[in-house]
Amino acid sequence: MLSGKNARPTRKIKMNLTEQNTIKYKIEQREIDTLSEFATKSRFSLGRKKFEDECSLRTDFQRDRDRIVHSKAFRRLKHKTQVFLSPFNDHFRTRLTHTLEVSQIGRTIARALDLNEDLVEAIALGHDLGHTPFGHCGEGVLNELMPEGFHHNLQSVRVVEVLENLNLCQETVDGILTHTWGFQPKTPEAQVVQLADKIAYINHDIEDSTRAGIISESDLPKDCIKYFSSIQKLRLNKMIEEIIENSMGKPIVSMSEEGWHYTTKLREWMFENVYINSPAKLDEHKAEEIIKWLFNYYLELLTPSCGKNKSQRIVCDYISGMTDRYAIEKFKENFIPSPMVSKTNDDYLFRLAKMID
Repeated sequence: MLSGKNARPTRKIKMNLTEQNTIKYKIEQREIDTLSEFATKSRFSLGRKKFEDECSLRTDFQRDRDRIVHSKAFRRLKHKTQVFLSPFNDHFRTRLTHTLEVSQIGRTIARALDLNEDLVEAIALGHDLGHTPFGHCGEGVLNELMPEGFHHNLQSVRVVEVLENLNLCQETVDGILTHTWGFQPKTPEAQVVQLADKIAYINHDIEDSTRAGIISESDLPKDCIKYFSSIQKLRLNKMIEEIIENSMGKPIVSMSEEGWHYTTKLREWMFENVYINSPAKLDEHKAEEIIKWLFNYYLELLTPSCGKNKSQRIVCDYISGMTDRYAIEKFKENFIPSPMVSKTNDDYLFRLAKMID
């Protein structure tokens, strides 16, 4: 654990009388006085890579949250795929609405467990900043094209540390990195987001797939329905309650063993019936080709001046940051014949080339 009631801060806390009268100090003190002994207190944060003057109004985790919300990568999430490629129906989730639902679920759990809501919110809002256009389909293509592979959680860290240089606290960066299953979060707040991410996409993907006519609620595994309910809000509420009841007063945030069994079974059922080889995935091969063509085109464009290894890194950063519609537009622009039109440019590609060593 990075912190706790008795944890020793790794930096010296020196405060004068003026600092103790700030709103930030009052919020930090309120955290110390009221949050769980296992909660991560912002006053004892491990800090940022680069020193910054303190804010008199906001804690460090509040500042992290605000920086993420104001980042360009966060704004682009509204036009990135969650499950359905470039959805025509405004009621389908995008990567942005998924992120907001993860944040809402995470804050509900954190509040109930007396954990640090601001840290949970910062991690949740930043966890998918590195996601590609066309969802996990795009991630899979870049994973094949990059020699070292590609994983959206690692790219999310790269976004906040390199591409947008947000200089976030170590606890926030750790939570963004470890939101993907298989990683071990270092704070209970990061554990909350890891779970909130899973239960958010399982439930909203069921709703979107039902709306699209791919599945119906009666198709869901009968034992899962019996345990959680076939009704969306009741199923989601049951999962959240399972986490809260099983984690109260404990240093580790987790769902009950029985609840996790049925959650995992429901997730596996979604992979078999929605995420793989369903009508929602019919056009994924087209999206894959778009990314492959753009990757090779930009790689050929940059390699003479930057070398292959650096060019691969730059092109990967550029394409992974694209929205669905921007990737489609760049494909049309570069590979589809058209009459004279006003074209967007690729200035950012070359700015990346200058920025990245």
